[in-house]
Amino acid sequence: MTLAAIITEAKNGSKTAHQLLFDRLSARSKLLCQRYIKSHEDAEEVMQDGFYKFFKGLVTFIYVSEAGVFCYVKRIMVNECLMKLRKTNSFNLATEPVAAEVPVGDSVLEKLASAEIYRMIIHLPAGYRTVFNLHAIEGYEHKEIAALLGISDNTSRSQFFKARGLLQKMLITNGNDYGKQGSK
Repeated sequence: MTLAAIITEAKNGSKTAHQLLFDRLSARSKLLCQRYIKSHEDAEEVMQDGFYKFFKGLVTFIYVSEAGVFCYVKRIMVNECLMKLRKTNSFNLATEPVAAEVPVGDSVLEKLASAEIYRMIIHLPAGYRTVFNLHAIEGYEHKEIAALLGISDNTSRSQFFKARGLLQKMLITNGNDYGKQGSK
């Protein structure tokens, strides 16, 4: 069954269609939530809240394409994550100094498994992690991030730069010395 057909059925109240939509969209949504929220339980809760909003708003949703559905769900999940971070005061803009940027070659990044990159990102302070996810992974511009988080463009840029520097430091101190290989 196509995604368009499933959405049509879900709009008509089919519980089976709701389950199919959840099954099709939940894995990607859970990974997205876990990039923002450290606790797996909290990430799961945020994802459930996001799906509640998705299903509640489905009656007014107009299907255009499969990519549009994924984009819509992604936007809901990101907003839910940001609300959770605000509610728990987890979004603290980190102010710790970061060492000068260390060049890390593309070949170094290619050697890293996505799970290793995920582990490094999840260990960033909440403020760094949030801005890094929004800019580097979700593709938001710093002005958009500033509006979403209630910070200035320059604060967003600073948090992103510090997150990137901390990730580079993690690459170097990683047991496999990925960063040292890239700087030769």
